Amino acid sequence: MKLDLQGIFPPIPTPFENGHCAPRRLEENLAKWNDTGLSGYVILGSNGEAPLLSEAEKLELVRVARQAVPAGKILLAGSGLEATEATAVLTYRLADLGADAALIVPPSYYRDLLAPEALRRHFETLAEASPIPLVLYNVPKATGLNLAVDLVAALAQHPNIIGMKDSSGNLGQLVELREKVPSHFQLLIGTDAVLLGGLAHGLRGAILALANVAPRACVELFNAVEDEKWDVAQALANRMAPVGRAVTSRFGVPGLKAALDELGYFGGEPRPPLLPVNEKVRDEIRLILQQAGFLE
Repeated sequence: MKLDLQGIFPPIPTPFENGHCAPRRLEENLAKWNDTGLSGYVILGSNGEAPLLSEAEKLELVRVARQAVPAGKILLAGSGLEATEATAVLTYRLADLGADAALIVPPSYYRDLLAPEALRRHFETLAEASPIPLVLYNVPKATGLNLAVDLVAALAQHPNIIGMKDSSGNLGQLVELREKVPSHFQLLIGTDAVLLGGLAHGLRGAILALANVAPRACVELFNAVEDEKWDVAQALANRMAPVGRAVTSRFGVPGLKAALDELGYFGGEPRPPLLPVNEKVRDEIRLILQQAGFLE
């Protein structure tokens, strides 16, 4: 199935109220993001606190998101679990609720036993079983595994594995992958620090936490590269860099949610065991947003 993943996609946080999923808050946030030029959304990803959600919660969030996301925007849903069969079942259920593609993080609990052959069989089995296309998710910081270039190149030959989000932050690896995978295989930039570099090397899609809080600026940067307005793109990248660091490597999901609160979205608190940011950090995030021109 052909699915064009060009453009900017935010991995949206899961809103909680009193510790429970808050679908109405999700609808409110999506209504605001829908007007910013984003190409679509990722739900149930790392920033969505997917490992902390029950299956029932995941299904409900995808159902609500699908209804709130216009038909012209793509909805990717994270369905990666530790077991191959469990991942296949969840992927099927999310597809049935309207997910356009599944984002699959590799299993990692038994990482020392997961040789490339084991991972290849895992992903290919899922690709054969899935009614929707699969997007690999390389996130070494969370899994302790880096999907090797040769493994990704082999998996890219499967017609139902259409791309990969790479959150390694390694631009050299992205460039090498671009040279070794088929032209139809879509590589998605997963860290804002290499956004401009990746786009300059010909990549045409990105899944960025930064896009939650600066959606218009991320889309503007993408369009500037498309139009070869390099000065504009560089200026935008420089402006957004401190914000990107704050909501990713420095303060993570709790910081991202605090930034959303400051910007008029619903962020709320993360789910335990994650802790919300304290007032000192919240003040720092507010100042960073102000200095970047995203908050008056």
